[in-house]
Amino acid sequence: MSFHARRILVPVVAALVLALGAGGARAADDAAKADKNAQKRAKIDKQAAHALKKLLAESSQAKTLYDKAYGYAIFDARKTSLALAGGGGKGVAVVKSSGERTYMKMASVGLNFGIGIKFYEIVFIFQDETTFKRFVDQGWEAGANANAVGGTEGANAAASFVNGMAIFQLSDKGLMLSADISGTKYWKTDLNDL
Repeated sequence: MSFHARRILVPVVAALVLALGAGGARAADDAAKADKNAQKRAKIDKQAAHALKKLLAESSQAKTLYDKAYGYAIFDARKTSLALAGGGGKGVAVVKSSGERTYMKMASVGLNFGIGIKFYEIVFIFQDETTFKRFVDQGWEAGANANAVGGTEGANAAASFVNGMAIFQLSDKGLMLSADISGTKYWKTDLNDL
């Protein structure tokens, strides 16, 4: 092989080796990210199953609506208050018949006069496919008068779907009587990317 041919061949081979090495590193990074996302999804699924079981055990109205529902969404949330209130959480929306899952996030900002951190779960029960898909595909923002209702006194309010959905809120003490979820936005997360 001539000097000129070696002079061209050596950089080409070196570039090829570097490209293969970078491709291998990228594949390893992708595999690590996929594994981490799978762990996050499993954690969300476990929390959602626990919250759904708890809600259906505590509220016959929620069970009646769930039995008729197309699907549901459950979010594990936290709210921090110190003059301004902010919150966020993660969750999953599930089609009952197929078990198909869409992972989502939520966030809220507003004014509040309390101080502290509150942990709770929000459960949406969807009457039909149209309402469910609109929530999942377009996201949803709770209006100024959006409330989650439940418990004994709120049972009548939660006994039917309003605009295709019923919303319940659970705390560590159980089903909350009434809770303000206004100003909270829900949208898909990148956990759906495999």
